Amino acid sequence: MLQKKITIRLKNGLQARPAALFVQQANRFHAHLTLEKDGKIANVKSIMGVMSIAPACGDQFLLRADGPDEREAIETLGTFVEDDQ
Repeated sequence: MLQKKITIRLKNGLQARPAALFVQQANRFHAHLTLEKDGKIANVKSIMGVMSIAPACGDQFLLRADGPDEREAIETLGTFVEDDQ
């Protein structure tokens, strides 16, 4: 299992469209993916899970991956939210 502390740099955070794109990318991976913020844990492959945590710009969360492509998943998803688009 790998984990990485990530800071959201997206202007609108992971709300609506960015959250949908984030989940869409997460579903490309076989690894089990979760994110944790303020003690809440969500399945990254679930739009409702991601939006329930509602990460905003500047928020930090812990991204965890466990599976055969965990390293690639952490790198890809980390880059997605840390790139200030």
